[in-house]
Amino acid sequence: MKKSLLALALAGLYAGSASAATPSVEEMWEIIQQQQAEITRLKGDQQATDAKVEATAEAFESSAVSSVAEWVNKTTIGGYGEVLYNNGTGKTDEKAKAKEIDVQRFVLFFGHQFTDDVRFFSELEVEHSNTGASGKVELEQAYIEWDYAENHSVLAGMFLAPLGIINETHEPETFYGVERPRVESKIIPSTYRLNGVKFAGEMAEGWSYDLALHEGLSLDSGLSIRSSRQGGSQAEAETLAGTARVKYTGIEGLELGLAVQHQEDLTQQGRAPAGGDEIGALLTEVHAIYENGPFGLRALYAQWDIDNDIESLSGGLGRDETRGWYIEPSYKLTEKLGIFTRYESVDERAGSNTGAAKDSEEKRIKVGANYWLLDNVVLKGEVQFDKDENKTSANEVDGFNLGLGWSF
Repeated sequence: MKKSLLALALAGLYAGSASAATPSVEEMWEIIQQQQAEITRLKGDQQATDAKVEATAEAFESSAVSSVAEWVNKTTIGGYGEVLYNNGTGKTDEKAKAKEIDVQRFVLFFGHQFTDDVRFFSELEVEHSNTGASGKVELEQAYIEWDYAENHSVLAGMFLAPLGIINETHEPETFYGVERPRVESKIIPSTYRLNGVKFAGEMAEGWSYDLALHEGLSLDSGLSIRSSRQGGSQAEAETLAGTARVKYTGIEGLELGLAVQHQEDLTQQGRAPAGGDEIGALLTEVHAIYENGPFGLRALYAQWDIDNDIESLSGGLGRDETRGWYIEPSYKLTEKLGIFTRYESVDERAGSNTGAAKDSEEKRIKVGANYWLLDNVVLKGEVQFDKDENKTSANEVDGFNLGLGWSF
């Protein structure tokens, strides 16, 4: 190394000037030492640069890993689903063929915690495993929630109506029975989702409230509450609706709920069905849930009071009042096995007892069991017995149902 440097130095000296004096050995040694010092300095600078580059790369990698980890920690992915087997023996040939296996629903939900006070939640559902005539893909929830004060929040977007027992909490392991109660299908049209804004919070210890302003129903030609849901899809909003609920949970194992929903105009200004005046409606719902050790009890009553103008529409006879109720005692024989029975009554034409509305009450008794393989994986079985007051009703189906449900 030193010989190479010496040669370079000598070449530089001779090339600089032909008339320059030949340096002495001491001068040459001094030049070599200066160049060696410069090389050492350059090596030090290079090492410092390499160290900075490495530190920068490590910092970037650490930051990227930290960002991904933070995103993962703040993001929730889950879902639930149900596979059902129905075996019905009906009063007509059509109902006698009511034997089928169905992936009734498969739902994925995604949530993200932006900050301690702001979060996002969503649910995407596939019904009947396809998007054909019988199935569909639906957005069930998608909203932003903001805790604007301690114990008080507001959310905006698509959310589930604060009504009944099943509508907001319907993962299969959370309720008895293969099929959901008919009252919470026909009267409270679960799953009932809305576009709008909702305030929620605690008024006092054990007391909570929900206040929501949202899209209304749009009465279809069949005049049924369930088929009038708009599902947040390009929903008509000529007139809005409002829902209010109060719940009491101040006693361990007990929940009491009272909710009302006011619909300004079920026709959305005559859109469906065409013609007629505005038809207002009021839904009142009250429920109780009680659990004491292995014993459980659920009870619910819901009623729509609709303007009499609905009677002027085709098929409106008795539809100015529609109501239903059920009671469901249950008992857990073991930690994994529970049994239940449910008695329910639905009357969608309770406002009259003449003509098409005569003996329109539909009654159903169910007896069955749940077996939880895990806390969130359940096997279900039930037998059902229908008793319609109208003996010619094709809706009367006896039989049994089996189900598999899960959530994660």
